[in-house]
Amino acid sequence: MHAVTTPAPHDPVPHDPASIAAFVDGIGCGVVATVSPGGAPEAALVGLAALEDGTLIFNTPDAARKVDNLRTSPRVAVVVSQDDVSLQIEGAATITAGAERDRYGRAYERRFPGSRAFADGFLVVAVRPDWVRVYDAGMRPAHVAEAAWRD
Repeated sequence: MHAVTTPAPHDPVPHDPASIAAFVDGIGCGVVATVSPGGAPEAALVGLAALEDGTLIFNTPDAARKVDNLRTSPRVAVVVSQDDVSLQIEGAATITAGAERDRYGRAYERRFPGSRAFADGFLVVAVRPDWVRVYDAGMRPAHVAEAAWRD
């Protein structure tokens, strides 16, 4: 006998930005993958905050490899996971400046009080998802759902 194949109530729903944001914000970290100017992959565990519209936010030292990578190619992949549930996100990243940095930096500070989001030598990056997949390996069979996000 197989388990019911509907997602558990706590699972994020891929077409619902607020659900994705709540899952990411509840965990607070994930792996961000970028591609170097030479085509090599690079992945890093970062602290993640999320806005209700699904935008992900992280901060990073200006000297980090991912910064050069993002300046060359803003496409990123992000993985957030807890227990048997993983969330895969692809989208465009923006190194924020001015009022945009203030807005996203304040949101990051709310999630991580005392962070270095506004410190000299640090940047705030916003990721706007355009594709989301939720994978729940705890279900039998495993539950997979995905959605393309469009503005």
